[in-house]
Amino acid sequence: MKAFFNSRWMFRLVSLFLAVCLFLYVNSTKTTTSQSTNSTTDSTTLTANEHKTITVQLRLNVNSDKYFVTGYPEKVKMHLSGPAALVTATANTQNFRVIANLNKLKVGKHTVALQEEGLNRDLSYRIDPAKIKVNIQKRQTVSFPVTVNYDKTRIADNYEAGKATSDVSSVKATGAENEIDRISRVVAQVDLKQNAKSTVNSQAVIEALDKQGRTVNVILTPSTTQVNLPITTKQNSKKVPITFKAKNGSSDYTYTLKSSTSSVRVFGSKSKLADISSFEADIDVSDIKKSTTKTVSLDADANNVTSVDPTSVKVSITTKKTD
Repeated sequence: MKAFFNSRWMFRLVSLFLAVCLFLYVNSTKTTTSQSTNSTTDSTTLTANEHKTITVQLRLNVNSDKYFVTGYPEKVKMHLSGPAALVTATANTQNFRVIANLNKLKVGKHTVALQEEGLNRDLSYRIDPAKIKVNIQKRQTVSFPVTVNYDKTRIADNYEAGKATSDVSSVKATGAENEIDRISRVVAQVDLKQNAKSTVNSQAVIEALDKQGRTVNVILTPSTTQVNLPITTKQNSKKVPITFKAKNGSSDYTYTLKSSTSSVRVFGSKSKLADISSFEADIDVSDIKKSTTKTVSLDADANNVTSVDPTSVKVSITTKKTD
């Protein structure tokens, strides 16, 4: 037995046992440290503070059937701070309100402190702006007739506008009593292109204007309408083909004249228009030695008409040297 304890196998078994014990101890220490670290990290994540700024709708507490309020911002900023998870959730859901309580205020101009409703008490906050200025007036609704308005200078020469019609004949204007009193007229504004020559049938915005033509701050119902504005020629007119003739050309060249404009509208008396079947345009090619494009003015007098539309055209001139 004594020989066994003094043998090499005894020392090997003892060494193996001690190695296993040491391994188990080290592994146990690492696990405990890891769990402690994870616990600390989770705790830090849950308790860390965060700051965030969000934009929220401003709500008014007011009797809107009786009063009309102007001057306030549509949205305000909310600066939040507190536990990170709570700040994030609040910013995403916005399950609170920022209000201006006007219920106890009378008609006139006021400075009002903003308040929050529904915000979690674990959060700190700051509203920007903290106060706002409002103008409270008695609410009024009045009906006004609608007239069609357009810029007459945008209508082309020899054309005129007929009577404009609108799908909406009257609108209701709602707003502060003092703003309603400013309204001089309500118009449907037609947007005309420069040199308009054809009838316009389009959607038009309705505006309330004061005596100086400035827009009045009221709500119009409806706010748009379909407008028809007929635009026709002032005098007798006729559409005829246009022909081009080279003038003052060199005998050393032949000239080919082409244009994307194939016809023009001529204006004049019935008798003169009856005699014209085409519009002739002379092209001076005395300085043309190679192919080019030239803008040519159209001569109404030379064609015995009052005027012509368009008044000028682009002509492509191709030259070819004669043999």
